[in-house]
Amino acid sequence: MVAMQMGMRKNQELHAILDVSRVLTASFDLRDNLHEAMQILSSRLEMQRGCVFLLDSASQALNIVAAHGLSREEIKRGRYFSGEGIVGQVLENRAPMFIPNIGDEPKFLNKTASRPDKSGISFFCIPIMLEDNALGVISADRIYSEAHGSVDDDLRVLQIVASLIAQFVKLYEHFKRKEDELGQLRQQLTERFNLPNIIGESRELQRVLKSIKKVAATDTTVLLLGESGTGKELIAQTLHYQSARAVNSFVAVNLAALPENLIEAELFGVERGAYTGATARRVGRFESAHKGTLFLDEIGELPLASQVKLLRVLQERSFERIGSSRSQSVDVRVVAATNRDLEGEVRRGNFREDLYWRLNVVPVVLPPLRERREDIPLLTAYYLQKFNRVYGQSVRLDEKALAALIQYRWPGNVRELANTIERFVIMADKDVVGLDDLPSNLAVERMITAPGMDISRSRNDDLGLEVQNLEKKRIIKALQDNNFVQNRASLALGITPRQLGYRIKKYQIDLRKI
Repeated sequence: MVAMQMGMRKNQELHAILDVSRVLTASFDLRDNLHEAMQILSSRLEMQRGCVFLLDSASQALNIVAAHGLSREEIKRGRYFSGEGIVGQVLENRAPMFIPNIGDEPKFLNKTASRPDKSGISFFCIPIMLEDNALGVISADRIYSEAHGSVDDDLRVLQIVASLIAQFVKLYEHFKRKEDELGQLRQQLTERFNLPNIIGESRELQRVLKSIKKVAATDTTVLLLGESGTGKELIAQTLHYQSARAVNSFVAVNLAALPENLIEAELFGVERGAYTGATARRVGRFESAHKGTLFLDEIGELPLASQVKLLRVLQERSFERIGSSRSQSVDVRVVAATNRDLEGEVRRGNFREDLYWRLNVVPVVLPPLRERREDIPLLTAYYLQKFNRVYGQSVRLDEKALAALIQYRWPGNVRELANTIERFVIMADKDVVGLDDLPSNLAVERMITAPGMDISRSRNDDLGLEVQNLEKKRIIKALQDNNFVQNRASLALGITPRQLGYRIKKYQIDLRKI
């Protein structure tokens, strides 16, 4: 009979430990999980009352965070400091204690006042330890009876439970810290990608911001149109972080940067074994952006074959991974961008008309920098402050240099302006950058008044045409001086190789003839 009771008791203990383990790994809800764990100990092991005390690092007090058999008022009263009462001593000594009868123990303080009659109640108190760190204490009351197990059995079970709680509490603290950090980052991103933070007061830019403000709160598809460097990705991020989707992912993909045979794999993912080398399932950009925003940059570069699949996703909100026949549902807000004339691409048969109209729900045209010249001083001041801080400099522009920046056409738009200001800050030998310190393509005034030029003619002719002729001559000379190596020529001119290529095409410079 005794052996049967002992077997049943062991079985109950194992079930209690298993159930507590299951509860503590179910979620990161600290109080609910610990409360349920104490209820399990009560039902499985006949514990009358149970408390989990955790150490508050700020006040260094032990507070009850979960309890069974106590009222809310009793829980509030259960506050101990290290060395105070049995609970405080267990924390201080980092060793378990068993009180056979709390009525005979003067050190038992009964702060909760949950035991009006203490006689005959046994009390277990176990430190919650992880390695050498004391995180708190777990306690339990019971009416002790040999028929229902021994003291050693109860202590052993509570020590195991205390160890499980210690691991859970540490994981919870790590999770909470990361969650707080993520929340702070999201708040910073929301503040950064806020409409008032987009620099510019020109009427053209304000018209864009007005459109963005209207559509940000919706889930509608937005098509951003404009030249390279006008800030399309910045606007896409602003749309995301000013929407209800801001708590989820913003995923950006530049379609022009992907090889044609990899575009579908990047967008829709790959099932394991879909082709040789596909050793694991790969999640695509649409899945990564679920509940968030997907930014498809350079949408005009998407091959016709992939356009069909993209159209289906936009229409049906579902797709199949490569190598799979199972449809995946997805909730994604799509923002697309291009510097191409998509209507012209449709007429030429390079872009599907049905996809164009599906993307073109809300078109937003971003003005080039030359059409919002009044914003150049504001942008210049912003980038000077930014790069001075990054590089520990105090560079500024004089009035003539700033005037040259305002007069320049900026084919690379805001991106080119930012790169130019960064170069000023890095390369400047003095705090004030003047007209003579600018790259030749920017120092318009200096070039117009250069020796050998007919100044009177320059004043009468169109200034823009004169500047273009000068720029063309400078490009040809730079190419000749650098053996037609465009990387070296662009460096000599103070522009990027891409900008140089754009100008060679713009001015119809035939490299074979020169």
